[in-house]
Amino acid sequence: MTELFSISFSPFILSFKLAGFTTLILFIAVLPFAWWLSQTKSRFKPILEALTALPIVLPPSVLGFYLLVLLSPDSALGSFFEDMFDLKLVFSFAGLVVASCLYSFPFMVQPLQNGFEGLNKHMLEASYLAGKSTAKTLFSVALPNIKPSLMTALIITFAHTVGEFGVVLMVGGSIPGETKVASVAVYEMVETMEYGVAHLYAAVMLLMSFTVLLGVYLFHYRNKKSLGIIS
Repeated sequence: MTELFSISFSPFILSFKLAGFTTLILFIAVLPFAWWLSQTKSRFKPILEALTALPIVLPPSVLGFYLLVLLSPDSALGSFFEDMFDLKLVFSFAGLVVASCLYSFPFMVQPLQNGFEGLNKHMLEASYLAGKSTAKTLFSVALPNIKPSLMTALIITFAHTVGEFGVVLMVGGSIPGETKVASVAVYEMVETMEYGVAHLYAAVMLLMSFTVLLGVYLFHYRNKKSLGIIS
C-alpha cells in the first residue's frame, strides 16, 4: 500500500502529452504523404516504403543514437534551432517530440496508406469527373471512407509513443517533469531495486496498452458487423 503513495503521476501525464503532440503532428504531416504514396506509380515507391518502415525494424538504440547526433547542438540542425529559436533538441521535451515523430512515423503512414489503397477506384474517379480537386477528393471522399484505418493509425500511434523507451531515453534522458516519461520511470525503479513501485508503474502501462488494443479490435469488429462482413 505504501508503494501506491510513492507513485508520481507526472511521468504518465508527460507520456500522454508527448503521445498527443506526436499523434497530432504526424496526422497533419503524414496524411498527404500517405495519400500520395497510395496513388503514385513511381518506380521509387518501394524505396520510400522501405525508408518509411525502417523505424519498425531498426533497434531503438541505433535510431536514438543517430537522432542524438542529428539533434545535438554541434549538428547543423541542432545549432539552427538553438540559434534561431533558443530551442535545445536534446534532453528536452521538444527533442522528444521530434524523436517520437520519427520513431512512430510508420505507425501512422501504413494504416492510412493501406486504407487509401483499399478504396474503390471508381469512387475516386467519379469524384475527379465531378470536378473535385485532389484535396477535395482526399478530405470529402477518401478520408470519410477509411474510418477503421484512420482510427487504427491514430490509436496505435498514440499507444506506441506512450510505450517507447529506447529512443526517448537516448534523446531525452530522465529529467523529471521534462523528459522522464512512464517507460523511463519503470526502468529507473528497477535500477534502484524499487520493485514494488516498478510493478505499479508497469501495471498501469500494461492495463493502458491492453485497453487501447481492445478498443481497436472492438472498433473493427463493430465496423465489420455493421457492414455485414460478419454476423
